[in-house]
Amino acid sequence: MLDITHDEWLRRAKALDLSGAHHIDGADEPGGGQSYVAVSPRDGQVLAHVADARTAEVDAAVAAARRAFDSGPWPRLAPADRGRILLRIADVLEEQRHRLALTVSLEMGKPITDAYDIELRAAINTFRWYGQLADKLTDESPHTAPDALALVTREPAGVVGAVVPWNFPLTLASWKVAPALAAGCTVVLKPSENSPLSALLLGRLATEAGLPPGVLNVVTGDGPTAGRAIGLHPDVDVLAFTGSTAVGRHFLRYAADSNLKRVWLELGGKSPNIILPDAPDLEKAAATAAWGIFFNQGEMCTAPSRLLVHSSIAERVTDTIVARARELRIGDPLDPATEMGALVGERHLERVLDHIGTGLHEGARLRAGGGRTLADTGGSYLQPTVFDHVDPGVRLAREEIFGPVLSVLTFDDLDEAVALANATEYGLAAGLWTSDLSTAHQVSRVLKAGTVWVNCYEEGDLTVPFGGVKQSGNGRDKSAHAIEKYTELKTTWIQL
Repeated sequence: MLDITHDEWLRRAKALDLSGAHHIDGADEPGGGQSYVAVSPRDGQVLAHVADARTAEVDAAVAAARRAFDSGPWPRLAPADRGRILLRIADVLEEQRHRLALTVSLEMGKPITDAYDIELRAAINTFRWYGQLADKLTDESPHTAPDALALVTREPAGVVGAVVPWNFPLTLASWKVAPALAAGCTVVLKPSENSPLSALLLGRLATEAGLPPGVLNVVTGDGPTAGRAIGLHPDVDVLAFTGSTAVGRHFLRYAADSNLKRVWLELGGKSPNIILPDAPDLEKAAATAAWGIFFNQGEMCTAPSRLLVHSSIAERVTDTIVARARELRIGDPLDPATEMGALVGERHLERVLDHIGTGLHEGARLRAGGGRTLADTGGSYLQPTVFDHVDPGVRLAREEIFGPVLSVLTFDDLDEAVALANATEYGLAAGLWTSDLSTAHQVSRVLKAGTVWVNCYEEGDLTVPFGGVKQSGNGRDKSAHAIEKYTELKTTWIQL
């Protein structure tokens, strides 16, 4: 983290130039005159007027991406040349790291320390990793009869529509954009209307880094209009989406109603975090459980929002988490000492408060938090919240809240723990704390989740895939497997 004080971040925020124009075909485009106001959740102040895409702007962006794919240089460059440009993008993002982190912090409430150290590190590393991978992908030549030669080649799929959420606006955009570009595709990126400014800056910086016009286009607007237009567009060949399960269903319908484009979905979660009595370090397990639910204000699809703890240790573990919740420093995201910033906006804050109210009505016991705080700032701040005595059948234990709200459930044996963990429509991630190697392997195999963390949470790097099962989606981000989403397999059979 740069050694920058709170006052200096405030000064830089005042001086920050935040452009809200679309980035289409390598240039900023104000759009057709429609705009909306981007408001910072840290204090309720206006950040910028942002272009609000209608069908015409989406058509322009898709047309630019189509020209760049059909007749531009990008898909025809040697993979090593594409890789060098991706590496240059990573370098430019590093050069502009403080500016990008500040933009993220202002627009979605993430603490500046997390924006700089975690969000930007992930985005930069993603472009660098796929830049290094670009010329290391190989095709196949299966063994056939002596009188034939078979080739299986991967070709770029075409124009990719990428629709990403606000909670990690640059990380999740990079997870879509970087592998798509490495594969030779062109991209139309639509960020959430809650976090448009960092994605627009990403588009401009990518162009400055040498990405040809039309290869990465960024259009801003809401889901029902701009998102729908991308989903229905007949010239979009692949749709990659991260967001809610409800919206993911819409994109599947859009594909069915248009050109049957491939749709890759990374959706919601209600992740279980199982702590067994033989956890190697019970204090660490409890501290990690607290960190996991309160990090990023709980606005994570993988957040361990269901803590499943053995009844013999439940009180001890819960007490530790409650103590951490009460000491957590909530405050201005631009203060480097802040540990938990603002929720993304008032509408989302009200939604989370509704879940808390329902939890109380359903009979769960409130152990910490439960209400908004720092209301005098004009920002959207919520106290870290912990419930125990949660019945597994109630809304608090079943629905994704997407906020710093933990539900503690207890079990008496391992079979009950696994049954509780899998009793959800989601299957994105899970945690398990045990000292027994056999238990670790056996339980990991039966947990219905795309990722299982053992004696840790939220660990990993770009070498491993990320995605879910059940109603948490399909396909994988990260790793070489992400390339599969943006390529088509072609078989060529040559008779000799």
